[in-house]
Amino acid sequence: MFRALNEKESIALLMLNYVGNLSYIYRDKPFVVPITYFYDMENSVIIGYSAEGHKINAMRKNTYVSLSVTDIDSINDWKSVLAHGIYQELTGSAAKAKLHQFSLGVKDLIINKEFRKLDFISEFSSKIEVDKLPIVFQIKVDDITGRMRMHQ
Repeated sequence: MFRALNEKESIALLMLNYVGNLSYIYRDKPFVVPITYFYDMENSVIIGYSAEGHKINAMRKNTYVSLSVTDIDSINDWKSVLAHGIYQELTGSAAKAKLHQFSLGVKDLIINKEFRKLDFISEFSSKIEVDKLPIVFQIKVDDITGRMRMHQ
């Protein structure tokens, strides 16, 4: 049985995961790359970071992007969500605050979902302390859709 996820179910899937596939256009070609992200429900933004490079250059030129997240139990039991939005680059204290929120959020998800502890904060704290921050960005979500298949 296939069915659409309602908005609440779609947001929950986005919130309960931290790895998705980011889609963007570069020179009229679509690209899809896996990223680690954190969904900030309060502000309806997806937070991510990256080194300077192809992906960042592409999103600066064409800011309309999407993130796909899929939760697969089996071929007959899966959920998928697609969030469309606008890429926004952050700098200065806003970038540091979002990177901190990202690191805390992803750490909590990993601990709760995978039942393992890890020394995650120090990795991101070191990024925050150094002069050269990674490129911190958010995607302001303007549309979200989801589908699921459940075996009966």
